[in-house]
Amino acid sequence: MKIKHFMAALAILSLTAGSAQAMEVAGVKFEERLKLEQQDLSLNGAGLRSKVFFKVYAVGLYLPAKAAEVDGVLAAKGAKRLAIVPLMELSAQQFVDALSGGIAKNSSEAEAAALKERVQTFEGNLLALGKATKGTPITLDWIPEQGTRLTVAGQPQGKVIPGEDFYQALLRIWLGNKPAQGDLKDALLGKAQ
Repeated sequence: MKIKHFMAALAILSLTAGSAQAMEVAGVKFEERLKLEQQDLSLNGAGLRSKVFFKVYAVGLYLPAKAAEVDGVLAAKGAKRLAIVPLMELSAQQFVDALSGGIAKNSSEAEAAALKERVQTFEGNLLALGKATKGTPITLDWIPEQGTRLTVAGQPQGKVIPGEDFYQALLRIWLGNKPAQGDLKDALLGKAQ
């Protein structure tokens, strides 16, 4: 009887220990949990953005509670984080082009018009960086009642962009109807690869 209890306890411990570990994507570790502005966030999913044969960046999505569907991610209340780690050097212009193109592909004309000025401000924040260096962590954080904050290597960069609709437009780059990469969308939603 004691052996059965021991084996059951061991099985439970192995399951819980595995779920609390970091996830690794292309050598980049994404912690299972983090704190953003006093709010606990959990890793919803993480994946690799690749283009042709190149590994471009690893990205992880953190939410207050896990969500397996896009609507659940967009409706989630509280802070959110997209953590991006370039796997190759990217010019700021390449980063801007990819983000702006992704927003345009996943926004209606009315949404794009409402976002235009804020997208331009965000592009200015990115262009001021000059380049995204391989291995340098970049975070795009939604901070309720403040806006979208860009952080590079732990340092806030540029202006905070107001409006949750702007952050949702950023999320739709990876999670929209025309995502940057289909299997990456699934990975960020925590779906098995």
